[in-house]
Amino acid sequence: PEDVGMSKSQVILTARTGRHGVKHRLEALGHLVSAEELEQVYRRFLFIADKKNEVFDEDLIAILRDEIRDQPAVYRLEEFQLTTGTKSVPQASVTLRVGDQVHRATASGDGPVDALFVALAAASKMTPKLVDYDIRSVTSGTEALGEVTVRLAILNNQVVGRGAATDILEASAKAYLDGLNKLTRSV
Repeated sequence: PEDVGMSKSQVILTARTGRHGVKHRLEALGHLVSAEELEQVYRRFLFIADKKNEVFDEDLIAILRDEIRDQPAVYRLEEFQLTTGTKSVPQASVTLRVGDQVHRATASGDGPVDALFVALAAASKMTPKLVDYDIRSVTSGTEALGEVTVRLAILNNQVVGRGAATDILEASAKAYLDGLNKLTRSV
């Protein structure tokens, strides 16, 4: 490709790409991962690749950021359910795992994201203030990976949480939980 003025060709990442291919692409993007981290990223990669025809470099970076954390998570999202509509009050039910315990909560809100955040706060027994909420598409198209960034605060302590998923509500829940986990370590 370079001989005719094109940039270097890249292998397209799909659900058929093996661990070695994902590891090679991560390394080409400047990210070295351990065998354990690769396994974690690869499981999530396969999940995303099954939903999309092609996983782009930007998707892979978002997956890496979403899966590999500096500290182990205190709160883990088991599941969530949302009910919303034009003539109903949005409702969210969440189940969190905290060690061996399961915490459940249900809440309503001004919209589905608000209901989800209120339920997550109730299940975690924390009451952070949502300072900022940002949503962006990592790639283009209807099957794009969405990345959510939240800024949460308790007293004078602020943290940034991030989450990514093809479902923007799931990405929102992951970002909020990432923020809650960071707050537990810093309070």
